[in-house]
Amino acid sequence: MLTLEYKKNYRCLREGTLSIPLQNFGDCKNTASGSLFLLASGSSTASFPVSRYTRLPFIAMNGSIKRLADENVSPLFYLCDDENFVKSRPDFAALGVRQAQHIAMKLKCFQVLHEFYPKVLQDKQLYLLERVNRRHDKKDLSDRCFAWSIRNDPDFVSRFSLFSQKTNRIGFSRNMQRGYFVGRTIAYAATQLAYFLGFCRVFIVGMDLNADTGRFYEQPENALPTTLDEDFDKFILPSFKIMKDNIIDKENFKVFNLSPDSRMPDSVLPKIDLDQLDELLKNTDYSSCSWQIE
Repeated sequence: MLTLEYKKNYRCLREGTLSIPLQNFGDCKNTASGSLFLLASGSSTASFPVSRYTRLPFIAMNGSIKRLADENVSPLFYLCDDENFVKSRPDFAALGVRQAQHIAMKLKCFQVLHEFYPKVLQDKQLYLLERVNRRHDKKDLSDRCFAWSIRNDPDFVSRFSLFSQKTNRIGFSRNMQRGYFVGRTIAYAATQLAYFLGFCRVFIVGMDLNADTGRFYEQPENALPTTLDEDFDKFILPSFKIMKDNIIDKENFKVFNLSPDSRMPDSVLPKIDLDQLDELLKNTDYSSCSWQIE
């Protein structure tokens, strides 16, 4: 099994004589500008005209990579933080690694994928995706103590409660080098990454958040289980609300929802259609947009 090895400022994935270097998230900070698409896996992703917007970069997550691969689009990043997804859909995870310019995964995702495809991670731009207050998925502090410790930390926006541990898990990270808040949906991790990279306008595709309509690439009989109904009110909605109140409303960072039937309220993320999207992009100077990570 791959293990994580530290040598001063150098980290790598190691198994026997195999050593795969990990990139430093800190090198990505504010390396991009302009607009970005985040591609989630809701059923509405199937009808989104990807080929119409390939002049702008994409971040793909989990199974949404299939939509980009079908259009021969290479996303700027591919994200996966669910090892159960990798176990169930290793072909999709491997596709993401092959198709994307940069890959960010949890350690367990890298480990599981390596078991299925021992060579797929080699010679790739890999980043270790870690939750805040975690080292190898183990907490450094209790959720309450961590939330208290970062209440004045400029890298984080967070909530604090003496009574609810769930409240202490809600937040937004401005610094992916120090981890991300999970928010119980990979789209929330991708939004924090978009902010960290320096993008100022984000369009989320396929964030339907509807367990009944499922994922665009699945049939009901082979659909993976989902905890959307359980997590929405407890974690997903409060996470996007804290981002809306503290980041979107106060900083030069706008997020739009392109899923017309998304469960996310319009008051939290404004829903727009393709005509409105085209209007917003109408005066985009593509020559001034940057998303090449050094």
